[in-house]
Amino acid sequence: MNVFAGLIDLIYPPRCVVCQTFLWSEGLRGGLKDLPFCHACLDGFVEVRSPICPACGRPYASGTQDDRWCEDCLRRRPHYASTRALYLYEGGLMTAIHAFKYGGKSHLANPLGTLLASFARVCFIHLEGLLVIPVPLHPKRLRERGFNQSLLLARHVASPLDADLDFLSLRRVRYTKPQTGLASDERRKNVRRAFEVMDRKKVKGRTILLVDDVATTGSTLNECARVLKRAGAAKVHALVLARTSLL
Repeated sequence: MNVFAGLIDLIYPPRCVVCQTFLWSEGLRGGLKDLPFCHACLDGFVEVRSPICPACGRPYASGTQDDRWCEDCLRRRPHYASTRALYLYEGGLMTAIHAFKYGGKSHLANPLGTLLASFARVCFIHLEGLLVIPVPLHPKRLRERGFNQSLLLARHVASPLDADLDFLSLRRVRYTKPQTGLASDERRKNVRRAFEVMDRKKVKGRTILLVDDVATTGSTLNECARVLKRAGAAKVHALVLARTSLL
């Protein structure tokens, strides 16, 4: 198989999914050599670092050295206990996520999921008995896209955390317009009552880890957390690959 794979690479040399540069294994670093990103693009993925809001996970642009709750979360306490994001949604990572989510390149779930799983081990490995739940798509949008990108990412996250994966108990029961371009209040209204827990016994008393690809204001994650808590979940955390804004 290695000989065959090498032959395929000679005929169809792999390219970086962001900049289309040809990839050669000797140009990448050890454990990252199988990721379809060149060295330069991977280095351009901007990690979310402290200081952040401990609740929504949004990083501060300046003005503070320590993690502290942001004004939005102090005024309207979120239903989730915490949200953590690996990267800022910009540059090469945005291009990769767009190709994954809208370009039909579902195979990018493997490298992106690998990166997210490594981050999950750092943030949530101390939590026992986790139930991993991807943010669901409405059946209409699922038919349009062909896959739920959050579920593909969640499959990578559940295994290293030794967590159960449940993609059936939380359903999106109302079709909503895309959140892109909506103001914060409009986003909250747009997803209000859009989700429902189908089997309360599955989530009752459990610590939930919601998984999604991108968070902006966190309205979708917060609404999911609200209905999960209402159904009896003990606590809800959220994990996303990227988030869009700074505080």
